[in-house]
Amino acid sequence: MSNPSYSVVLPAHNEQNLLEPTVREILKGLRDREESFEIVVVENGSSDATGRLALRLGDENPEISVRRLPVADYGRAVATGLAAARGDLIVHFDVDYYDLGFLDEATALVRSGRAGIVLASKRAPGARDRRPLVRRLLTAGFATAMRLLLRMPVSDSHGMKVLLREPCQEIARRCSMTGSLFDVELVLRAARAGVAIAELPADVRELRPPRTPVTRRALESAAGLVRLRMLLWREARGFRA
Repeated sequence: MSNPSYSVVLPAHNEQNLLEPTVREILKGLRDREESFEIVVVENGSSDATGRLALRLGDENPEISVRRLPVADYGRAVATGLAAARGDLIVHFDVDYYDLGFLDEATALVRSGRAGIVLASKRAPGARDRRPLVRRLLTAGFATAMRLLLRMPVSDSHGMKVLLREPCQEIARRCSMTGSLFDVELVLRAARAGVAIAELPADVRELRPPRTPVTRRALESAAGLVRLRMLLWREARGFRA
């Protein structure tokens, strides 16, 4: 079988209320575009009906495949989806954060050869971030920390992405961070490998409350950035893990 044009990677943890409408909207949008595609749903550690719902959607729609992980881990779920993807372009959406208009713009940039990764940035000029103020402040603080600790060349690494499968799939295999830091490591390693990265302004609104309290998320993110900084420092000096 030839590779599809798109692989949409969709991590899902306790998303029984949003998963089906999200998948059906993506299915319709991609079918209307008349390009071949697959959707890889990666259910990870859900305690609700998300897993059963994902399997039903997969049975009903030949474009959908389902991977299941026993433990909730956003980063591992994304990594699993990237590894399974067969499409020439890999699209990373979240169940509560997706935009087919972004997909069209990002696809044009990648196919033109101007970028190997396109990010939807909540901090790029023209972005509309309609989340609560405390969430926006956390994003701003995290972006500053990424720039200072890691010399991150982009303003935002989380959320929607379109990636050229080669070489990004191989870069993803080298990533070891879990949770939300997987995104950061993937983008940083890609930039260091010479992959051109572009950012498009995101339009963000909150479809459900965050799962993790803001204070806890801030502390975990700060600790994760320090761990990633040390990991890359040791690699640069030839230390083994």
